[in-house]
Amino acid sequence: MKILQTAERVSHEDMSDNYVFQRSLLAYLEAAKMVSGDVLEIGAGEGYGIKHIAPKADKYLTLDKHPVYIDPEYTNVSFKQMNIPPLAGIEDNSFDFVVSFQVIEHIEADNKYVSEIHRVLRPRGKFILTTPNKKMSITRNPWHVREYTIEELIKLLGQSFSKVDAKGVFGNEKIMDYYNKNKASVRKITRFDIFDLQHKLPRQILQIPYDILNRMNRKKLLNQNNNLVSDIHYEDYSISEAKEGCFDLFYVATK
Repeated sequence: MKILQTAERVSHEDMSDNYVFQRSLLAYLEAAKMVSGDVLEIGAGEGYGIKHIAPKADKYLTLDKHPVYIDPEYTNVSFKQMNIPPLAGIEDNSFDFVVSFQVIEHIEADNKYVSEIHRVLRPRGKFILTTPNKKMSITRNPWHVREYTIEELIKLLGQSFSKVDAKGVFGNEKIMDYYNKNKASVRKITRFDIFDLQHKLPRQILQIPYDILNRMNRKKLLNQNNNLVSDIHYEDYSISEAKEGCFDLFYVATK
């Protein structure tokens, strides 16, 4: 058991993460419908997406800055531990698909990150990514270097890719109920930040306090209404054209 399980690496084993985990699961299930050939995943996290992507790939390389366990049954999957960008040691035009979920918001050199993904993709290859929709964030997340609006991410990807299909992840009434209760709970905490320190202090100083409060808040919501959290499934989310109100941006950029 980790002393502090950062809320940035959600787990299917912690029910308090379920609201976020099910949204992440949907992204993998949607990507699994698209991928084939040689696939690169940047930011494998807890590795729960591997079982969905691996059966669709000929070769599947996963990258993360932390070790990731690969089940031996997936003989087509390999892992490299690295910080990115660059994608060191990966040749040009070597993958058909790149999958990267909830990563770009953590990357300082986001232009370099995007251009490196473009470099390793084959012609007509696709980059599938998700990232939080800035307009739906309840408070500042100090683990994120930045967050993006719909237009900002289109502009960034458009600098390297010839086509960008901009979609978003939306939630039904059950999801909105959780979101609004979470928002109200967070507001009770941030009302004490009368000097708006969450936006003024360097984000590195705020990361651990944010993680502690975020984790406490998720568990409080679970304890207050277990069904509200545990009854959420990936089917409660849907993907359609990106517009205001989507929780995540789900984009597919074509080389």
